[in-house]
This record gives sequence, C-alpha cells and structure tokens, in this order.
Amino acid sequence: MYRIMVIDDEKIVGDMAKMALEREGYDVETFLNAEPALARLKEQQFDVVVTDYKMKGIDGMEVLRMVKAQYPETTVIMITAFANLDTAIEALRGDVHDFFPKPVKIKELKASIQRALQK
Repeated sequence: MYRIMVIDDEKIVGDMAKMALEREGYDVETFLNAEPALARLKEQQFDVVVTDYKMKGIDGMEVLRMVKAQYPETTVIMITAFANLDTAIEALRGDVHDFFPKPVKIKELKASIQRALQK
C-alpha cells in the first residue's frame, strides 16, 4: 500500500485530500504544519509528500529541500494559494514533481500522485 503525507495549514484541505485519497486505496496521514510531519518522516517512509507552499514556520520550499536531501526516493507535490511564475520556477528547480494552485482539483492531484508512483 502506498503511503501519502499531506501537509497543509488549512485543515479542510488535508481532510478532503485524506478522504479522496483513502478512497483510492492509499494510506494517508495529514499534518497542519511541517515540524511534526518531518518528525514522522524519520519514523516512517512515505511514497509521496503533498505540501502547501506557504506555512508558518517551515514552509513548503524547506519541506521540499529536506525531503529531497534525506529521502530522495520520495516524490513531493506542492500546492499553493500564492501561485505565480516565480513560485512555480523555484519549486520546479527544487525538483518538485508537480505544482498546483489552490483550490486544487482532487482529480488532478490523484492523477499526479498516480504518475509519481509509476516512476
């Protein structure tokens, strides 16, 4: 079973992603900020991390850098309410698998996760 981590400071985003992804058969854990999520990554391997770009404390770019440095086999997908070209370029340079503006369409997110898992 594939394991998916969702980090977003908006509880409804995590709840909706969890519900939709669990229906697809994924094991999903959600976090409201990066600190406990990164601690959990040390205990359990995840196949995909979906992270918000802008969060208090550790932001999505820092999550991306840390995951890629410590768990290079883990795919990172970024979502943001602050989508602009500079943000997208920064994320893509950091080796993000996909980048979605909010509100993210769950169908697109599921398709992106499926592509990531087929690598």
